[in-house]
Amino acid sequence: MCDNTMVMEPCRPIAEGTPALSDHDVGHLLSHVDDWSTGDGCIEKIYRFEDHYQTMAFANAVAWISHREDHHPEMVIGYDTCTLRYSTHTVDGLSRNDFLCAAKADHLVE
Repeated sequence: MCDNTMVMEPCRPIAEGTPALSDHDVGHLLSHVDDWSTGDGCIEKIYRFEDHYQTMAFANAVAWISHREDHHPEMVIGYDTCTLRYSTHTVDGLSRNDFLCAAKADHLVE
């Protein structure tokens, strides 16, 4: 189950020159989201659904969240899967915003 405080926290603008999260901070924040992995400067999760309709409903809900939060994932959509990858271009790595959006995505399927 995701951290409900993270679900409620909005993404914040990140100033140029802000560093990416440390490995320690990434490890800590990973413990607050379900089944996300790290690699290549991003966090990633594959969501599985019963059919394409549920997959697309999830993808559209994530699109709405990303618009509202002004923080957009890379999405790969298949028939019954949707893979999300979050990273923050401003910091060339991971920021707290990535984990906030990951928690919001997890909350959609709880």
